[in-house]
Amino acid sequence: QVQLVESGGDLVQAGGSLRLSCAASGTIFSISAMGWYRQAPGKQRELVAGITSGGTTNYGDSVKGRFTISRDNAKNTVYLQMNSLKPEDTAVYYCNANVRYSSRPYEYSHWGQGTQVTVSS
Repeated sequence: QVQLVESGGDLVQAGGSLRLSCAASGTIFSISAMGWYRQAPGKQRELVAGITSGGTTNYGDSVKGRFTISRDNAKNTVYLQMNSLKPEDTAVYYCNANVRYSSRPYEYSHWGQGTQVTVSS
């Protein structure tokens, strides 16, 4: 079985910074991509940032220029550096990974438990 554990969520003032981490462990053959999603109260879950094993990145429009995603493939870990935080960034942030369990060409989506980020105005 596979689990993803996020860390780094906190309360921070507007304009501040946080760094989130997510480490995947368990029966992992490979991970093709990892990413961060967030969900605020009353809102749908949305993509924050994603990164492939090859290093290709993409960001949600609302965080471009402020957030940076990176990864350490050897450690099956993804990071999200969040700068210039705004109250609108307040949400539960979830880590996601597309995982292969073996050499069989099938991938499965796994989610972390989420970490709360609260930005005060």
